[in-house]
Amino acid sequence: MTELPTQTNRKMGLVIDLDTCVGCHACVISCKGWNTENYGAPLSDQDPYGADPSGTFLNRVHSYEVQPQATGAQPAPAAQLVHFPKSCLHCEDAPCVTVCPTGASYKRVEDGIVLVNESDCIGCGLCAWSCPYGARELDLAEGVMKKCTLCVDRIYNDNLPEEDRVPSCVRTCPAGARHFGDLGDPDSEVSQMVAERGGMDLMPEMGTKPVNKYLPPRPKDRIEDQIDVLAPLLAPVAEGASGFLGWLDRALDKLPGGDS
Repeated sequence: MTELPTQTNRKMGLVIDLDTCVGCHACVISCKGWNTENYGAPLSDQDPYGADPSGTFLNRVHSYEVQPQATGAQPAPAAQLVHFPKSCLHCEDAPCVTVCPTGASYKRVEDGIVLVNESDCIGCGLCAWSCPYGARELDLAEGVMKKCTLCVDRIYNDNLPEEDRVPSCVRTCPAGARHFGDLGDPDSEVSQMVAERGGMDLMPEMGTKPVNKYLPPRPKDRIEDQIDVLAPLLAPVAEGASGFLGWLDRALDKLPGGDS
C-alpha cells in the first residue's frame, strides 16, 4: 500500500463558487473531451446512443433545491437551486491512496495532486470504496480506475499559452465559477478568495482534509428591491426627439390627421 507524504511543497486545487455556478455542465464536457483526447487511456462510454447509456466522467454536476433556514427577518425564505460540481478533492489525508494494494494511487510531493498509475492499477475498486465523495470511477473498457488529475498535462505544459495552463474545466467555465491555484499559499488568489468568502470543506467530518474548497451561495432574499437587469436597456434614450427628426415630428403632427 502507498504511504502519504508527510507534507507537500504546494497544495494545488480548485475553488468552486456555488453562488456563481449555473449548472451548464460545460466543465463536465470540457473535462471529458480533454481527457479523452489527451489521456493515457481514454474515458470510455458504454452504449452512448442506446436506451441505457453510461460512461466514465471525472467531473459531474449535481443540482439540489435548498431551503434556507428561517430567521426573524425572513420567516419564509425563498428556496434556492444550488448546482454542485464534484470531482476528486485531492485530499491531504487521502484514504484512496493508503488503501491501494498495488501502490497505483499516490499523492505527489511537489504539488499534492493525487494520481493513479494506470499500469499498476488492477481495478479492484478499493479506492472507490474508500473515497467518501464518490470521486473515482472504474473505466469499464480499460478496467482501471480514473479520477481528476487537475490536468497535469496542461498546467505544466510550456507549449500552451500561459492563460491555458489551468485545468480544462477552469478554462471553460463561462460563469467564472471555477478557480485554480496553490491553496497552501495564504497569499495566493484562491486562498484569499476562500478567506474572504468563508470557503468550506466538503464533508469535513470525514477527516480527509480536502484541498478543494467551496464558496457558499449568497442568500438570494436579502436584496431590498428586485433588480431588473434589462432596465438599463429598455429605458428611453431621450424624452423627446431633437434636431432634424424633432422638427420633422412636429411638422408631421401639424398636417391634417395629425395628433395636434
